This record gives sequence, C-alpha cells and structure tokens, in this order.
Amino acid sequence: MSTHATRRNLVDERAERFKPPVFRRRRSRWDDVLAAGRRLLDLQAGSAWRDLRVELASASGVVLDVGCGAQVFRSLLPPTARYRGIDTRDARDRFGYAVPDTEYFEGTDWNVAPASIDVVLCTEVLEHVEAPEPFLGQVFACLAPGGRLILTVPFAARWHFIPYDYWRYTPSSLDGLLRRAGFREVRVTARGNPVTVACYKAMALCLIPLLDAHRPARRLLGAALLPVLGLLGVIGTLSLASDWGEDCLGYTVTARRPPTDGDAVS
Repeated sequence: MSTHATRRNLVDERAERFKPPVFRRRRSRWDDVLAAGRRLLDLQAGSAWRDLRVELASASGVVLDVGCGAQVFRSLLPPTARYRGIDTRDARDRFGYAVPDTEYFEGTDWNVAPASIDVVLCTEVLEHVEAPEPFLGQVFACLAPGGRLILTVPFAARWHFIPYDYWRYTPSSLDGLLRRAGFREVRVTARGNPVTVACYKAMALCLIPLLDAHRPARRLLGAALLPVLGLLGVIGTLSLASDWGEDCLGYTVTARRPPTDGDAVS
C-alpha cells in the first residue's frame, strides 16, 4: 500500500482540529484592549487592521460591509460614512457569527439597490465564496459609478472554516477577476513578507497547545511558550513595514467602478 493511501482523505474533512476563537463585536473599551491583544497574536488580523485603518480613513457616504461577521472594522469608519453590514443567513452555522444589526440575506439576493453604495468593504470573505465571479458582479452592480471596493484576502493561511474555504488568490488572479467584473484602477498590495509568514506559522505552533482546553499538560506547554509567542508577535508586527519577496500573509486590494459604463468595458 502506498503512503498516499494511508494518509487522510481531506475531501472528507468537515471540521478544524485547531480553531481559534471567532472575533468579538465591540461593546466596551475592554473589547478594544482584547482586540489589540489579538491583533498582536494574530498577524493576519493585525495586518488587515493596519491596512484598513488607512483605506477607511477617508470613506464617506454609504459603506456596505459584505460578509461583515462581527463588524470588527466598523469602528475605523469616520463620521462621514454610514455603515451597513450584510452577511449570509448561514453565517452563524458556518462561521459562528450572529450580530443583531446585521442584515442577513438568503442565496444571492442582497436586498441592495443597484448603484446605491459608495464603498464596498469585503474582508477575508472572497476565499469562502465558491463562485467568485458572480459575487464580484454583484459587488460591481451595487456600487455607484465611481464607487470604490476595498477587499482583503489571505494567502499564507491555513485551511479554515472547513469545508467552506475554497480559494487562495494571487495578484494575477485578483486583477483578472476584478477587471472581468468591470472594475478599473485595480491595486493589489502584500501584507507582510517571508519573515512575517515565518513568525505567523511559528506562532500558530505555540498557540495550538495553549488553546487546547481538553489537555491540561499541553496548555502548560503553551503557557511556557508565551515569551516566545510574544517575541514572535513583536518581530512579525515590525516586519509588516516591508513587502519584499513574493510570500506574504495576504493581500489588500482596492478597485473602482468607472464613472461611466463605457469606461468599464473599454
């Protein structure tokens, strides 16, 4: 029997063996402290926050957060923006999110009027969309002419929310998908570099025993690794200042719907 035959058939996997806690909705200043700590230990979340803090600073008009989850980036919006969060009705069962003022939709009906949105925010969602091209077509349709898309996707990330994690995108694939949907002014930037990725993976190895609630001995090992975890978090966070190399945690993408339909197809 080959070694291939003795390994797990991952097609049959239906749950994660290591599952970090889901994000919390902000309710108090204490939640801000916890979120800041998580961003230090979760470099994916920290790197997305770092980029979106800049991208959302000048947002105005109606901001539609598609696949909003716990609405963790809502607090980054200035007073000039009016927030609207939507998510799939399956969000609680698939991803563990249920937020009271989120508008939940069924299937592909977002209940969003065409050309009515100024900014679409879509963070760490596209990898969970099995058919990305129709999805991006909907994003394009709901944006007003001249409206802006702000998107983040993971790259060096584990398979998560199994089995609802379908894709890892490259700058080439993102550019192609967005241009075919009609977007222009596509810009794709890397979050981090090979050092960030190495820190992120090493931190995950430290966190696995620490978050194991069923094996006290493993949690003790995780506690002993806390100084290493903290050091890796600091190094990884500092490394986000550079984007050298071709490996990274993920990508931050911006694109715009052209002011006129003729520009979209040119």
